Amino acid sequence: MHALVIGAGPAGLMAAEVLAGSGARVVVAEAMPTPARKFLMAGKSGLNLTRAEPFADFAAHYGGSAPVLRTPPGYLQSKEIGPEAVMAWARGLGVELFTGSTGRVFPVGMKASPLLRAWLARLAGAGVELRTRWRWSGFDGDGWRLQTPGGIAVLRPQVVVLALGGASWPRLGSDAAWVPWLRERGVEVAPFRPANMGFRTAWSAQMARHFGQAVKGVALHVGGQVGRGEWVVTRHGIEGGGVYELAALMRDGAEAFVDLAPDVAAEELARRFGRAPAKLSVGNRLRRGLGDPLRAALLLEWGQPLPAEPERLAARAKALRLRHDGPMGLERAISSAGGITGASLTERLELRALPGVFAAGEMLDWEAPTGGYLLTGCLASGRLAGQGAAAYLAEARR
Repeated sequence: MHALVIGAGPAGLMAAEVLAGSGARVVVAEAMPTPARKFLMAGKSGLNLTRAEPFADFAAHYGGSAPVLRTPPGYLQSKEIGPEAVMAWARGLGVELFTGSTGRVFPVGMKASPLLRAWLARLAGAGVELRTRWRWSGFDGDGWRLQTPGGIAVLRPQVVVLALGGASWPRLGSDAAWVPWLRERGVEVAPFRPANMGFRTAWSAQMARHFGQAVKGVALHVGGQVGRGEWVVTRHGIEGGGVYELAALMRDGAEAFVDLAPDVAAEELARRFGRAPAKLSVGNRLRRGLGDPLRAALLLEWGQPLPAEPERLAARAKALRLRHDGPMGLERAISSAGGITGASLTERLELRALPGVFAAGEMLDWEAPTGGYLLTGCLASGRLAGQGAAAYLAEARR
C-alpha cells in the first residue's frame, strides 16, 4: 500500500481515483457496510451534480476558511475543479447529463446509484481496494489504528487522505469522532454548525392541516439575497431547497421576509383583497387575494395582527416576516459548516501539523448551498487532495 484513503464518500473516492491514476496502490477504508451512503441518500430525489454557470459566479457561493474551489496560481486552473470538470468526469463514466432551466445539471436517469456503480467498477479496475466496515479509531504511535471485522489493524502507509465527512446526518457515518484525535496532533478544527438546514417553528394548531405541503410561487428575501425555490411546511418547521439556499444567512442572524406574491404588484394585490366580499371570513378573503390556501395560512400565521386596509394588507403580504425559533440541529442538516481550518492546511490540502496527511470534503471548514454547489465542492476538494497526495509520493521517491 502506498496510499490510504479513509472515507468512501465522493471526496474520498475522487482522491483515490486521482492517486490510482498516478500509479499508487490505494486502499480505501470505509466505516459503513457500503460506500457513499450520504451520496446515495442525497440523490434519491434526483442527483444534482453541479451547476452550469461561469466559474467566477459558481465559486462565489462558497464560504469558510478552507481552500476548496480557490485556484492557487501555478497549481490548478479553474477548469480542473469547477463545474466543467465535474460534467466531464461524469460523462467519462458513461453517464448522460442534462441541464435544467435553472442551470442545475443532472444525470438523464436522475439517480445516483448507476453513476456510483460505474465509478466503483472503474476504481476496482484501476486497482483501488475498498475495505468496508474498516473504521479509523485514532493513532497508534506513528500508525493508523483501524477497527476491522477481523480485529484491530495498524497501518503505516506512505500517504493518507482523510475524507471522513463533517457532522451532519451522523446516522450515515459522519459523526466527527475524528476531531479530538486531530486536535491532539496540533490540527485546528472550527466547531461544527448546521448548514443547508431547516428552521424550527412553533406552529399554531391551525397549521397542522398543511404539514407536508410545499410552499410554491413565493420569494424569500434574506440579507439582500433573493431565493425563489420551493420549501415545505413540516411538523418541525420549514425545510427544503428554497430555505437551504439562504440558510447560512438566516443561521447567522439575518432576518428573512417572504413575498407571498412576487409576480403581482402591490397595487394589484391590494385590489384583489379589496374586491373580496366583506361577508367572507378573513381566511377566505386572503385565499381569494393570494390564490392559494397555504400562502394565506402563512399570512395568518406570521402576519398578526393583520391590518384591515387592503393596501396595508398587501404590503404585509409582500414583506411577511418569517418567524422561526432557530436552525434545526446537525442531525437534520444536509451538511455542516466548520471543520479543519484553512490555517491548518497548505494550498494542496496537506495538514501542516501532519506531513503526508491530506484532508478533503466536509471535514474542511467550508460550506456551500445545495443545488450542485455542495457536491461539486466535495469532488473538487477530493481531486485537490488526491493531486497533493500524488505529488507528495512523487517527491518522496526522488
